[in-house]
Amino acid sequence: MPGELPKGPAEIRIAYTGVLNDKLRGFYLSTDASGRRYAVTQFEATDARRAFPGFDEPALKATFDVSMTIDRGDVAISNGRVISDTSEASDPSDAPGAERRHTVKFATTPKMSTYLVALAVGRFECLEGSAEHVPIRICATEGRKELGCTALEMAGQILKFYDQYFIIKYPFGKLDVLAVPDFAAGAMENTAAIFYRETDLLVDAAHASVEARKRIASVLAHEMAHQWFGDLVTMKWWDDIWLNEGFATWMANRALAAMRPDWNVPVDEAIETQTALGLDGLKSTHAIHAFTDTPAQIDEAFDAIAYEKGAAVLRMLENYLGAESFRRGINAYLQAHVYANGRSQDFWTAMAAASSKPVDRILPTFVNQAGAPLIDVSPACRDGRTAVAATQQRFFLEPTLMKNGSPERWFVPVCAKSESDSAGPTCDVLSQARQVLMLGGNICSSWVFVNAGAQGYYRTAYSREALRALAPRVQSVLTAPERLSLTGDEWALVRAGRHDIGEFLTLATGFGDERADGVLQNLTDRLDFVHEYLATDATRGAFERFVRTLFGPLFQQVGFESRPGDGDEERALRATLIETLGTIGADAGVAARARTALDRALAGGAPLDPTLSRAIISVASEHGDRALQDALLAASDSAGAPGEHYRYLYALARFRDPALIDRALEYSLTPSLRSQDAAAFFSRFLSNEAARPRAWAFLKRHWADLEGKVTIVGGDTTLTGALASFCDAASRDDITTFFAAHPLASASRTLGQTIERINNCIALRERQAPGLANWLEAR
Repeated sequence: MPGELPKGPAEIRIAYTGVLNDKLRGFYLSTDASGRRYAVTQFEATDARRAFPGFDEPALKATFDVSMTIDRGDVAISNGRVISDTSEASDPSDAPGAERRHTVKFATTPKMSTYLVALAVGRFECLEGSAEHVPIRICATEGRKELGCTALEMAGQILKFYDQYFIIKYPFGKLDVLAVPDFAAGAMENTAAIFYRETDLLVDAAHASVEARKRIASVLAHEMAHQWFGDLVTMKWWDDIWLNEGFATWMANRALAAMRPDWNVPVDEAIETQTALGLDGLKSTHAIHAFTDTPAQIDEAFDAIAYEKGAAVLRMLENYLGAESFRRGINAYLQAHVYANGRSQDFWTAMAAASSKPVDRILPTFVNQAGAPLIDVSPACRDGRTAVAATQQRFFLEPTLMKNGSPERWFVPVCAKSESDSAGPTCDVLSQARQVLMLGGNICSSWVFVNAGAQGYYRTAYSREALRALAPRVQSVLTAPERLSLTGDEWALVRAGRHDIGEFLTLATGFGDERADGVLQNLTDRLDFVHEYLATDATRGAFERFVRTLFGPLFQQVGFESRPGDGDEERALRATLIETLGTIGADAGVAARARTALDRALAGGAPLDPTLSRAIISVASEHGDRALQDALLAASDSAGAPGEHYRYLYALARFRDPALIDRALEYSLTPSLRSQDAAAFFSRFLSNEAARPRAWAFLKRHWADLEGKVTIVGGDTTLTGALASFCDAASRDDITTFFAAHPLASASRTLGQTIERINNCIALRERQAPGLANWLEAR
């Protein structure tokens, strides 16, 4: 009977029912290749309420008692360890062969947020191991558990590293890691029960590429770091999601660098920084601490600002404070908010207290304001020492905004190196619009590099004289991450109208013998842009000759085929050279060798080196015919490991024959293309100049059939982001008109960024295509 409750504690009991949906969110159904069904959860950010009534906000933590009644033969996985598994008593009235159910009860969880609750039911099989006295299981669908061997070994190594770094040891008693057939995200850090997309966890250890092994290690390290950053200590609200994602991205790289020094993780970190700076150069970027109110705004907050910028700012701070001082601050922050919630202010207060440095003045300028600083540097000789005049302003890709300037100022930890700094780089905090940095040593240096170690989150612009002095020395005086930072910044300055394409290409000529794969790949990505967007029919052939001339000698040294004793770095470098020469360089010989090798492998002959396979398949497909397309589709269907399946499937987007492009696009209308893969599938067609207009026309024509697939949990931002590969006003206007009629709430900001990128490309083409022609002619 309705009535007033007395003051004091109360207990509410709610009986409810729910539906296992097909939307890859909430509690949903997943189906493997054999048709067997599984039930799994994905609750982040606001979908726990789809499964059970609750106060579904991160600051409202609770303990959870979970039990599941399931069919005999099925396995249940949740956050807690299993404390009982009771079968129903048999009943004489049961039909012969009828399955009895059993009830699995799990231990009460620690206090945690609703979005971290996990439930999974199905015919799962698990590999078991342990580390630091913590049981670890890698689980997969029936018949696939052996593909988890690599992940199991890596998970143990990562857990040992984290237990040494953190004062608080792994706090959740056990760790289950589960791969499911349908999963929208890459992985989800549910407390002690991490759920995964199969391709990011399962691999045939004997035939895994360097890329696949790095991906598995990286995602594992990221999700396991979340057990501290996100699960043990959770952001108070979604406007501080960087406290989860930026921290986990930063910490994952620490674990990988310790596990595999040969993987050159600092180069990967420099790439992450450039990714974030690329987004932060847009007017439509946002601050790390960003307003989020609706579920759509929360979903869109999971971007390069939260992940890569958050991690880059942490690396810069760690470099400024020193590794041990930074570690003390991290541990103090975690201890202060264990099983509770934190805010950005809590973090920088803890770091300032632990280090006695002005972290509480530095971090707010990077967390609370959008964009990134551009540091203009002009070295000069003063009284026998090198003085570097440094000015700061906000960097914009849009030349007009760059010229007009803006009022933002940062407290920027800046480190500069030169030939005179025998004691190491000179570091200071740049807090004014203009400051002078006096470098160490009693000589005037002939060159200066600002952003030593590539640890700073800023772009650097050198005077022409300073760049001219540095350029011939890039291979001898700069580390691989520094070389990557230099080319990334110079390319950004070309796009912003500060430098011209000839200056960038002249710098690029110093990288013909680059041996760090990440550096080479980052540079060739820029050259790919020049090839597609700035070269014309009149200049494309000359540009292709330039690429062949620049990288041909290194390719001759490295060779097409792998050799005994090659390390991961050399294999990856070979793959980059094959793809660069076979596509941007239009090298007919490389293309022919790629097709021969691929045909032989698809026919059952010598298999491709796993690390070279993606490059070989890409080059061969670009020149492919219908027979190759059929063979690739068949190979994707019969692939044993998830990575193999996608390597062949996504190659369908590399063909240039219009009929074959249309044929491949039709595949998206079949049930064979899972919803989780649809946006990524189309994004690859949109990145192919030959396929782009046809893919966009196909999407619009079939939007009613495809919308549910391509926009599923994050697919909307993937798709709208991929449309930034257009570079003409007609397509820009068409995209704007289409999404005005078919709005995607979770991708509104991403769409604005896409339009801004297209506009920048249009202006860049008009401004720099003549400069490219002049530079090529002068060569």
